[in-house]
Amino acid sequence: MASAPTTARSRPSTYPVWFFLPAAIIYSALFLAPTFASLYFSLTRWTLFNSVFIGFENFAQFFREPFLIQGLMNTVMYAVVTSSLKVVLGMGLALLLTSNIIARGYLRSVVFFPVLVSTVGVGITFTVLMHPTQGMINQGLALIGIKGPGWLTDPRLALYSVALVDVWKGVGLATVIYIAGLVAIPRDYYEAARIDGATAWQNFWHVTLPLSRPATATVITLSFIGGLRTFDLIWAMTKGGPGFASDTVASVIYKQYQAGFYGLSTAGNVVLFVLIGIIVVPLTMFLNRKQGHE
Repeated sequence: MASAPTTARSRPSTYPVWFFLPAAIIYSALFLAPTFASLYFSLTRWTLFNSVFIGFENFAQFFREPFLIQGLMNTVMYAVVTSSLKVVLGMGLALLLTSNIIARGYLRSVVFFPVLVSTVGVGITFTVLMHPTQGMINQGLALIGIKGPGWLTDPRLALYSVALVDVWKGVGLATVIYIAGLVAIPRDYYEAARIDGATAWQNFWHVTLPLSRPATATVITLSFIGGLRTFDLIWAMTKGGPGFASDTVASVIYKQYQAGFYGLSTAGNVVLFVLIGIIVVPLTMFLNRKQGHE
């Protein structure tokens, strides 16, 4: 009796098992070991020379911090604002930069350039530009008779001001992802829509938007993760201030570390890790499921 054909799933691997050993060692050393070490040290009161196991006391203390809830709310709000704007602006710029415009290649480089610049450098630069009295932004507004606000000194605006700078820096990556998604859409769909008499808006709503959903899912996921774990731009521009108005979970963790509460800050890192998992994993599953139903 002839044997059944070998399927792709039952076909033996091209590479021997030991071929994957170097990658497994590096992954374990750089990710698994630090992760499990963090879980352990979050349950201790530790210094560089000793540690004392105290159970979940660090977590209880962390959630008793007076401005932690505000930091959690700021973190989620920051992630929502930055990811939403990157999706909208990234799609708009991608549509513009895939159309027949002059100097399209140069404009693509200009849009992507901020992604390559140091985050701390961007933060310091915009801190100067957003100075309430000497910054170029408010001085420019004064020329047209508008009194500029305290972008980084007003507690109501500080977090959103940093979020706008984050969008300016990161929208280039979202644009590149959208450009890749748009150029992969077969032109036959647009030809069929043109024959049916579709308008430009109908083309976008019924062809471009649904078929660019994989790119949208990627942009949302990457932007949301980046927003939830943001620290460097916040610290470079406001250090969580004024007061605690722009504090995020990451900046609260760093302040605890600065104060010498190493176990408490490690527990905060675990909290942040869990927060990202709780939000991003269901979001990714939802976006992927929506793609699968198309």
